[in-house]
Order: sequence, then structure tokens, then C-alpha cells
Amino acid sequence: MTQLEIARKGNISPQMEAVAKAEGLDAGFIREGVAKGTVVVPANVGHSNLTPCGVGEGLSTKVNANIGTSSDFGNVDTELKKLKVALTAGADTVMDLSTGGDIPAIRQAVIAASSCAIGTVPVYQAGIEAIERHSAIVKMTVDDIFAAIEDNAKDGVDFITVHCGVTLSAIARLKQQGRVTDVVSRGGAFMVGWMLHNDCENPLYEYYDRLLDIAREYDVTLSLGDGMRPGSLADATDRTQIEELLTLGELVQRAQEAGVQVMVEGPGHIPLDQIETNVRLQKAVCKGAPFYVLGPLVTDIAAGYDHITGAIGGAIAAISGADFLCYVTPSEHLAIPDVDDVREGVIATRIAAHAADIVKGVKGAAERDRQMALARKRLDWDEQARLSLDPERFSRVHGERATSGAACSMCGQYCAMDLVGKYLGVKATRC
Repeated sequence: MTQLEIARKGNISPQMEAVAKAEGLDAGFIREGVAKGTVVVPANVGHSNLTPCGVGEGLSTKVNANIGTSSDFGNVDTELKKLKVALTAGADTVMDLSTGGDIPAIRQAVIAASSCAIGTVPVYQAGIEAIERHSAIVKMTVDDIFAAIEDNAKDGVDFITVHCGVTLSAIARLKQQGRVTDVVSRGGAFMVGWMLHNDCENPLYEYYDRLLDIAREYDVTLSLGDGMRPGSLADATDRTQIEELLTLGELVQRAQEAGVQVMVEGPGHIPLDQIETNVRLQKAVCKGAPFYVLGPLVTDIAAGYDHITGAIGGAIAAISGADFLCYVTPSEHLAIPDVDDVREGVIATRIAAHAADIVKGVKGAAERDRQMALARKRLDWDEQARLSLDPERFSRVHGERATSGAACSMCGQYCAMDLVGKYLGVKATRC
């Protein structure tokens, strides 16, 4: 049985127990969320070394890191290094988005090396294999697409992005809308090209039950992709985006009725003042299913610093109810990320997630900040390092610029904490 089916029978699985322990919550709370569909526990039955995490309402905001090769760069070794860095930096999940090299071999190596949930986009494999066999993505067959999905499921992938909402109706809306950036989702573009070339409906929509059968067999969580997400602020919250969202809401219900765990992916490039609206709309249309957002990016002109752009949007999205933040790295829009980009992207997104968790009232979030404040007051540098989101950087920077006194080199002998700590509470004498 899937986690959803187990929960609906009133039972608590070992995976739910593990999530409850990690969150400091009662296992019954996790079971109830999974049963309602407001929480998912991505846990493929074939991922033997998995440490499960929960995503959804009432839980800490989770962070995903994307790794993967391109047609120009990367191999198994580079991606295993990125995986290690992502996990060390604190990513909760990792997606392998490889489009170059031996895609199945890279995926299998990543799964074998990872204790966290792994996600993929199976249509990448189907499309690349079609290029290798027929020199064109549009030559992939319906069976090719579903064979790739099953390959990913058999390998132990815990969640998959599937662009089921990219329908002929959505493409018609896209043409009518007249966007600035059209389609920026790679998987969405694969499907749009295939549909227009073959003049057929999206197989992932038309044969959705076939997808559900595979997902249910392996307990793969569906992440319904936003193939029509806005790729610029100018296209945010337009009719094309909302058309797809309405379809995804219907597909969420069908997945849950079939006993399949499901979450929904969201935009994209969104102005600050539209983020809350987008999150609330998704939650309403999709029955409270967990919401997984890329960023969102709140400006289009921060290339080289989009980890900051995404963290700003991610914090607001999470405060508004988003459950899962996909990181954005400094190299977004510029190049495939290297290990340093991966690290910076994870840390920036963890900052956004934690800031939101304080506001959400997630258990332990605000207390960690309080303990940090107390450690700063005591000038306890070891404890500050332990509590920080990036202990390695904390210790390195502090150590490189240390002073002979207890304070840091920012203020040195004029440290406010140190000065006031010596005299606060001491009865003043007349000068």
C-alpha cells in the first residue's frame, strides 16, 4: 500500500513515525495529514536507504536542491559531489535533472548514495532517448514516455515531476495570451513541442490513469509540474498559468482518489505583491495539497544573484502557505551550477525556509533564534557556530579575523555586548 492508503486505513507506517520524530510531532498528526492529502511522505518502496521527510501543512518548510548534468557538462562524479555538498548544506531532498551522459546510471548512483528523497523529471530521459534514436524529441512515443516513468520508479525515485496540465487547451490559451517569455519549463517545452508536432493531446493528461497505476505500485509521489509557469514578471498570474492550475486541481483529486500521494508545483517569476495570492489560489484549487515553489523569483534582473532573489520570494511564499522551496543558485539563467553554487543555493533557501518557519510557529524554530541571541550575549562562539545555518562558514570567517579579546573583530574592544555585559545591573556612581 502507499503511504496515503496506509494513513486512510488509520495506520501509522514506519515512515510516518520517522517524520513525526524528526518534526517533534505526534505520529497521529502526520497520519492525519497524509490521509487528508495535505502532507506527503515521498518514499518509494525501492529506496532502501531512505530517511523519510514529510512535506506539507503543519511541518517545517522543506528545501530541495537540483543537481544534474547537461549536454555540455557533468558526469556521475560531478553529480555525486554536488549531492554530497547539497546534503552537507542541509537540503531535505534532491532532484536529479540530468539531460546529458548516461542518465539512468547517474540517477541510480545518486539514489544509491542518498539517504534523502530523490526526485526526477522522467520526460527528460524519454526526450533524450528519442533524440539518440530518431534525432528529435518530438519522435518519442507514448510508450517511450511511460517506459521512462517506470524506469525511474523501479530505480527508487521518490517523487517525479510530470507536466500533466500542459494540455491542448492550455496551449490555445498560451497562443491567445501572447506572453513575453512563452514557455520556460524544460519539461513543459518538451511536451508542448511534442503535442504541436503530433497534433495530439498530452499523454500524461490523456492517459493519466496509466501514470497513477505506476505511481501507486511503487508509491512514487507525483509532483504536478507547472509547465506554463511564468518565466518573467510580465507573464505572472496570467490566464495561461491559471488555466493549467485549474487542470492540476482536478488531477490532484483524481490522484488522491487512486491512493497516490501528490503535490503541486508553482511559479516561477512573480512580483512580491502577487506571491500570497498565488499560494492561496493554489491551496484553494488543489484541496490543500502541498505546494512546491521554484523561488519564486521577484525580479528578472538579478542574474548572478538569483539565490537572493529566490530566497526573498521563497520566504514570502512559505509565510503564505507554501510547503516546499526549490532552491535557486547564483548561476540561474547563466550556467549549470557547480558545487559552490549548490552550497550557496541551499543555504540561501534554508534561510528563507527558517525565517518563514518562525512566523508559521513551527516547533523549535523561534527557540533556536533565542538560543543564538543568548549565545551572542555570552560571546560563546562555539555555541553560535553550532546554532548557525552554516557552521563551517561561521567558524572560518570568525577564525580568519579573530582578535585577542572575547569579542569579534567588527567592534573589538568596543563590543557593545561586552561593554554593557560588564556594567549592566551595577549601581552607577555619581561622576
